[in-house]
Amino acid sequence: MTVNTLSRTSLLFLIFFGLVLNTSHAVSLPDFTELVEEHSPAVVNISTVMHAKRSASRGLPKGAFPGVTPEDLEQVPEFLRHFFGGQFGREPAPRESQSMGSGFIVSEDGYVLTNNHVIDGADEIIVRLNDRRELTATLIGADERSDLAVLKIEAEDLPVVEIGKSQSLKAGEWVFAIGSPFGFDYTVTAGIVSAVGRSLPSENYVPFIQTDVAINPGNSGGPLFNLDGEVVGINSQIYTRSGGFMGVSFAIPVDVAMEVVNQLKDKGVVSRGWLGVLIQEVNKDLAESFGLKTPHGALVAQVVPDSPAENGGVLQGDIITKYNGHKIKRSSDLPHLVGRAHAGDEAMIEVVRAGKLKKLSVNIGELPTEQGASVPVESHKPMSNRLNINVVALDEHSRKRLEVSSGVVVVSVEEGAADAAGIRPEDVISSINNQSINTLKDFNLVLKSLPSSKAIPMLIVRQGSPSFIVIKLKD
Repeated sequence: MTVNTLSRTSLLFLIFFGLVLNTSHAVSLPDFTELVEEHSPAVVNISTVMHAKRSASRGLPKGAFPGVTPEDLEQVPEFLRHFFGGQFGREPAPRESQSMGSGFIVSEDGYVLTNNHVIDGADEIIVRLNDRRELTATLIGADERSDLAVLKIEAEDLPVVEIGKSQSLKAGEWVFAIGSPFGFDYTVTAGIVSAVGRSLPSENYVPFIQTDVAINPGNSGGPLFNLDGEVVGINSQIYTRSGGFMGVSFAIPVDVAMEVVNQLKDKGVVSRGWLGVLIQEVNKDLAESFGLKTPHGALVAQVVPDSPAENGGVLQGDIITKYNGHKIKRSSDLPHLVGRAHAGDEAMIEVVRAGKLKKLSVNIGELPTEQGASVPVESHKPMSNRLNINVVALDEHSRKRLEVSSGVVVVSVEEGAADAAGIRPEDVISSINNQSINTLKDFNLVLKSLPSSKAIPMLIVRQGSPSFIVIKLKD
């Protein structure tokens, strides 16, 4: 055998071996065909109609015919109406707007789950099934906070999805969606779970499932399935800069959704647990300033008066590290857990306070209606200090306007440690290094005793919201 023949034989062997490996790898990829055929009948297309309100105008300018009433105009002959463009004395026909989305049937008696934003403001809701039946749906209840809505249709022989458990989902797991993007019914898209327990700026009570499944307008409210054919999420939102899919989509965990469904079916409204604290993330500098080895937990920036947290002994400056045995790695983990509790439930909370671990028992309350507003601060005569900021004392008028009970108000900020930490004019400084600031004298005494080149926590109130920041004074 020549060298050239040997080389060709080796090359062919390598190509064949490579193809075998590729084929073996391809076989390991999931096949969704049977899953789609089995479970798509329970997925529905949802269309809504919103009737435009009739215009107050009756086709002619006000005062065009003095002394003539709308009733008189109704007696005008038809040919004159055509002469005036068909609008003489009559209201223009109202226009209707339509929207589309997806959903799925969760019970044989006709309950359908979808997103609240799919049906919000609708005058008519039409549910179209896989077998082409079109049914008028009744809205049972909707929850804007979780973006979920429950509908009811009346029909026989309804297919139903199988509800799974989203709590066991892991990043990297295969999932697929069925919906009606852009009106293309029963479109199937697939991908993996990118992350779990995501908090979004628009909603921190839902621990979203992040996926790279292609989701577009019309997919909203549709199911997210796992490879067992179980619904594990409800496709709800996408992250986009272009208006279209960019590889990041979010689904509401089905565990959370079914709790909402049961409450909407039973009571028509959803109640959530409430602790009564304003929290913030613990970064590296804050962890150092509070004596933590690594950043974790939820830092309590404010405790609402007469709240479950206050009654349970939670203090401002506590770092909540565990809730009912669940570790709080990020501050966003806490609202998810508290929100799913019921009013009256007892919760065991672990906090780090002044470097020591404490266990507290708190009776969870019910989340009240959000309220609160920020107000501006008045200008006063400034004074100087180590932080290179000008501060003034709070008078009674400022306390009422700012809704704060103690602290000093920042009037101006010069270059230095405070400026580097992000302190702004109109911030109210409530504590420094875990020492309360009630007067200008307190402020000056605390500043004099602060160590240099060390992370120091400072509690400020900005536009009505308290938060901790870290300052570092130079030598």
